[in-house]
Amino acid sequence: MADLSLVLFDDNQAQQWEPFALTRPAGELLFGALTFRARAERIFGARCVAQLAADHLQGFAEAGAPPVRTFNAAPSQGNRLFLSTRALPAWNAGSVWAGWTLTAGPVAVGEEIVGWYAPAGERPPGPEFLREPASRSEAANAIRLPGRVIGRVWELIGGNPEQLAEDIAALFPDAPEPELPVGVHRLGSGALILGEGARVEPGVVLDTSAGPIWLDQGASVRAFTRLAGPAYVGPGSTVLGGPIEAVSIGPVCKIRGEVAESICLGYVNKAHSGHIGHAYLGRWVNLGAETTNSDLKNNYGTIRLWTPRGEQDTGEIKLGCLLGDHVKTGIGLLLNTGTVVGAGSNLFGAAMPPKYVPPFSWGTGDELVPFRADKFLEVAERAMARREVALTPEMRAQMEESWQRGRGEGAA
Repeated sequence: MADLSLVLFDDNQAQQWEPFALTRPAGELLFGALTFRARAERIFGARCVAQLAADHLQGFAEAGAPPVRTFNAAPSQGNRLFLSTRALPAWNAGSVWAGWTLTAGPVAVGEEIVGWYAPAGERPPGPEFLREPASRSEAANAIRLPGRVIGRVWELIGGNPEQLAEDIAALFPDAPEPELPVGVHRLGSGALILGEGARVEPGVVLDTSAGPIWLDQGASVRAFTRLAGPAYVGPGSTVLGGPIEAVSIGPVCKIRGEVAESICLGYVNKAHSGHIGHAYLGRWVNLGAETTNSDLKNNYGTIRLWTPRGEQDTGEIKLGCLLGDHVKTGIGLLLNTGTVVGAGSNLFGAAMPPKYVPPFSWGTGDELVPFRADKFLEVAERAMARREVALTPEMRAQMEESWQRGRGEGAA
């Protein structure tokens, strides 16, 4: 599909996926072994040329990510597939797509309209469609693809193990059994994939009984780790020790301690002990030693979660925390079930913070004040430099826009 360009867009519901939507388009969220954008590119064999998202995300810049545009600046050239970032086409959707006789019109996953195909010469869909594609009533005439649609942000956590298994099976259908160093213990019959330069030290247990494990290029697992699948460890990441199970770990992370059914987006530093369960940690999160979250209520009841549209009952019995990009915690910090910490917050002290921490907060317990933009950017620049990543002028400007939206005049 060399003549097809992919355009992802954040509809109104994706723009509610806090605490992440304040600082990144939803296409750059990790789910399973890939971001939404990277998976769609592989499925359709097409490069994503733009992501359409909220105005304050213009200038978003990360390695491999296409530019973010406003809905009014949608690409108008060539054959374009406009696809909601919440859509999760099945891995065979590319072959299904290739079998359609394509004309301009809606695209559906299951029964829900999630996109629009605009061939060369046709105008892109308007902002109204991009904000609420499911409100259209042309599903009977839609190009219909297999897959599913993610609704709420907490579904990323609950659905991650299944997606991990699907992704690894699709990417490595005939994975050979790798050679492991003497002293590495291998359990289960699931697939084990070692990327180029991946290292596993003696004293590690790799358990694929419940699902496959993929150690990407340059990933390493240190001694005294028990890593249980389904699991993905991204390029350049290091697992330092402890029981780790059903996790997606993005690039250049350092992870130690008890981590279960959680996602670490990238450049996450959890180098010390502490329990993180059923959690989603944004990019550049740094957890102080013994930072621990609860993911189960004492009464085994369902967990309520803050959202921009009000607190909602998730229906989940196990749900930990959602930490936005650049969140920092001090040693010994405790987080309650269903805690949402806004991007850029710096929390410390012995008192447990509230279940919702507004973005760019600074302080202890519920004694929180705004984290000044200049001070936040100083910390972010230092943290990124430690991983040899520069805070570019474009990144700085976009983060300042996010600060204004989260903490400036008129912020909710």
